[in-house]
Amino acid sequence: MNHRLENFSNWLGDTGQTFAFVHSSSNVFYLSNFECEPHERLLGLFIFPNAEPFLVCPGMEVSQARDAGWEHEIIGHGDADDPWELIHDALKKRGVTEANQVAIEKETLSYGRAEQVMKRYPSVSFTSAEEKLHELRLIKDEPELEILRRAAALADFGVETGVKALQEGCTEMEVLATIEYELKKKGIREMSFSTMVLFGEKAGQPHGNPGDRKLKRGDLVLFDLGVVLDGYCSDITRTVAYKEVNEKQKEIYDVVLNAQLETLTISQPGTRLGDLDKTARQIIADAGYGDQFPHRIGHGIGIEVHEYPSMSENNDSLLVEGMTYTIEPGIYVPEVGGVRIEDDVLVTKTGYETLTKYPKELQIIK
Repeated sequence: MNHRLENFSNWLGDTGQTFAFVHSSSNVFYLSNFECEPHERLLGLFIFPNAEPFLVCPGMEVSQARDAGWEHEIIGHGDADDPWELIHDALKKRGVTEANQVAIEKETLSYGRAEQVMKRYPSVSFTSAEEKLHELRLIKDEPELEILRRAAALADFGVETGVKALQEGCTEMEVLATIEYELKKKGIREMSFSTMVLFGEKAGQPHGNPGDRKLKRGDLVLFDLGVVLDGYCSDITRTVAYKEVNEKQKEIYDVVLNAQLETLTISQPGTRLGDLDKTARQIIADAGYGDQFPHRIGHGIGIEVHEYPSMSENNDSLLVEGMTYTIEPGIYVPEVGGVRIEDDVLVTKTGYETLTKYPKELQIIK
């Protein structure tokens, strides 16, 4: 049993759980190294305090689960099968005739699937597995960090590609297509999220939708993108100016850059997590743009592009070596434009490391 499964199994025993049913693709991957998007079909790991775990997945994915290194039982099911009958048989083989406490991902498990467990074990009570899984995933080990560094380097490349593609009259979607095409040539099958390339006033929308807006002299250009590499995500935002920049645009850029750099400075073990948000927010508010910074300072990053830790200002947890997250302050002025600067950050023993490296000084693309 791998050490992640072993840690989780020990927790089940310590807390008196009969078994755990872990169904989300991200947590199944974390515990088994098996990447799977089952769509409407059932995917799940059944884990026990003192019995062999088993994996349930669509039958067409069984060979991929083996290739990923899963050494325990696999129950593959076809579209005409009832996977819950197969699961019930596998549980009986492990001596499970009653289930008093079952750990599930309460935030995401459908009621219909919870009913399938309750139907077979009427006295069951459910407990949350999420907190323990968040705790296990929060601190990245060295193999995870090696992947995250490579994913970040590919995000850097994506921004570099986008900047090189800028020319007067091109559209946001044309630049976006160039970025993703060049990344696919490097072996990237999936982006972390829908790539954003926003010109001019559209950069004033924190989550704007790229379209046929054409690039003009004096536009700010916002790139927000990331890749999925070996199951892990990256995420970078950079803002550049095209041909020229006015004083207002430069002022906004300088405020955001200062907020980002100052927040990075306190990214070190022992810092209260909420103070990262408060630091950036205070700098932006003092410059008169507090109402134009509508989102938190960042988010955890790893297997999911948004995962723990929560980066809101009311989080009293402390930074610990091995945490990874984004720092991404922004200012957005509707109908005018906006600036966001984002890096992927690792807490080190003595401070921080930015995994994304693309330059942050204001660039005026000629």
